[in-house]
Amino acid sequence: MKDFSVPVNRRQWLGVGLAATGGLSSLSALAQSRWPDKPIKLVVGFPPGGATDVVARIVAQPLADVLGVSVVVDNRPGAASNVAMAEVARAPADGYTVLVAPTTVESANPFLYKTPVNPSTDLLAVAGLCRFQLHMVVRPSFPAKDVSELINHARRNPGKVTYSSAGAGTTPHLIGELFLQQAGISAVHVPYRGSAPALQAVMANEVDFVMDPGIAFPHVRAGRVNMFAVASPSRSRQFPEIPTLGEKGVPGIDYDTWAGLWLPAGTPDDIRARLSRAVSQVLTQPDVQKRMQALSGEAVYMDSPQYRQMLTQETAAFSSLIRNRKILAE
Repeated sequence: MKDFSVPVNRRQWLGVGLAATGGLSSLSALAQSRWPDKPIKLVVGFPPGGATDVVARIVAQPLADVLGVSVVVDNRPGAASNVAMAEVARAPADGYTVLVAPTTVESANPFLYKTPVNPSTDLLAVAGLCRFQLHMVVRPSFPAKDVSELINHARRNPGKVTYSSAGAGTTPHLIGELFLQQAGISAVHVPYRGSAPALQAVMANEVDFVMDPGIAFPHVRAGRVNMFAVASPSRSRQFPEIPTLGEKGVPGIDYDTWAGLWLPAGTPDDIRARLSRAVSQVLTQPDVQKRMQALSGEAVYMDSPQYRQMLTQETAAFSSLIRNRKILAE
């Protein structure tokens, strides 16, 4: 049989290879230029009703309006957002899977857990979203009426006072430990899988107190729980009559709960920049600001470099606290 194949020299093969490579590059650039052209998923590492979940839901629809595609919230609770963090880190780096989480997923979790991924290298910091004050909320039948009485009760009953949190390594947990350190008392930490169940435990008189990020406000107003203090440098706008812990003689507690966005590492910078710009537009909207303020939060946009700097600073502070207090993930 006659061979009709055409010999191809090395230069011709090189040309074919370059053409194929150029074609792939063009496809990648085209995909970036079209982003977004399908729904975006906001992955939250806590159950519905907690502060991080509420933040994600506050920004989801405005973000969808800005980007022109639907934005859905996907709750993946577990291990203080480690489950959600791993899901996002392993997702395609195409801008359609976004982690919404407290900054402690990077500044505290790696020092408490054997994390499935390294957040500082496997994730890409996009933007800061907001910060929330923390409030010392106490069960209604607790035998103390203010911070001083709580401290005295804890000293008279070492190891019997309990406090809940959204999970080991979350800001409410760490600020609870900082309070114990600064007050010179001990208490038993009881972790839950989110701020909502941590608050429910206090309301049910199962745990004595919690450092709450603002979801307890309606229950405080209804008298179902008591608020003793604000665990921030300034008083709450919603409860201006409630003192700070510093005013009650417990100094050095000046950390709020921060939340932000991450993408999988390797996501093109152009997509990260577009998402960051969209977030900046969302956070200037009066309705978004009002809804966050209702939770004693504040919409605070930080671009990627600013967010990265804040994460670095918080990591230094929280890793030191974890080491000094010998905090373990229960």
